[in-house]
Amino acid sequence: MGVHSHDNIDWNDRLHRLREIDELTAPETAALVERLLRPEDRAVAEIGSGAGGSAAAFARALSGTGGVVTVVDSAPELLTVAAETARNAAPDVEIRPVRADAADDGLPDLVGQADLVFAAFVAHHLPDQLAGLRRMAGAVRPGGRLALVEFGLEPRVLPWDVGVGEPGLELRLIALREQWFRRMRADMDGSVRLPIGWSSALPQAGLTDVETWSYLVDRPAPVSGVALNAAVNRLEFLRRTAEEAGSAEDLDAITRLLDPESPHYVRGRDDVQYLVAHTVHVGTKP
Repeated sequence: MGVHSHDNIDWNDRLHRLREIDELTAPETAALVERLLRPEDRAVAEIGSGAGGSAAAFARALSGTGGVVTVVDSAPELLTVAAETARNAAPDVEIRPVRADAADDGLPDLVGQADLVFAAFVAHHLPDQLAGLRRMAGAVRPGGRLALVEFGLEPRVLPWDVGVGEPGLELRLIALREQWFRRMRADMDGSVRLPIGWSSALPQAGLTDVETWSYLVDRPAPVSGVALNAAVNRLEFLRRTAEEAGSAEDLDAITRLLDPESPHYVRGRDDVQYLVAHTVHVGTKP
């Protein structure tokens, strides 16, 4: 039986796609880990460890230091895979799997104290995002830091005019996706609005010296392999939102792009890219 999070997404069911995204973004993740880890850091906790790509990068960076990486997830299959992936990356680093939910008040006690608590694309899935940040901050030792990664800009995969339907298809589908996200947040049990940005929320969670920066995952056209798979997965996601609320013309256009029998099939095009901006927000525990 699948385990669903607060947004009603079965993350166990998405394991294969999470692994592909880890493979796609491995260079950027390694660079981010290098920037986040300080020489004195020995204990890292990742909240929402997914398939383990980031945990593995932290483990490799801590190899030889006697470090420990705590992987935290509420989905049991993901937790097992993430721990195994991190152990394989650096056998000399202690890997602690902890099944826990960032929406539960017991999170800090289960996780313990870490020099760096890392959460990528997790906070926006929590019903009360600020309360979730406070729980994560509770797992940071004094002088340690909490690092969030969230979307800076939505992924872009298509040219403006794809030759089917009206130009600007992807922009209209992204607008529908924003409507879907608003409904998803509103439909969560116990949902609480967060009417400020993450860089303003971190101080309200008790953190200081907040800094923010962004980085690109940039795979120019023509993409292949996992980058092409990510582009196709993105379009399939956008099609699902179009099925709910899009125009008939836009739904037809995205369906033709995803139809292997169509001359516009996305896997047969040489003008598909994968470009997204991720934003990092880091705060220090006094």
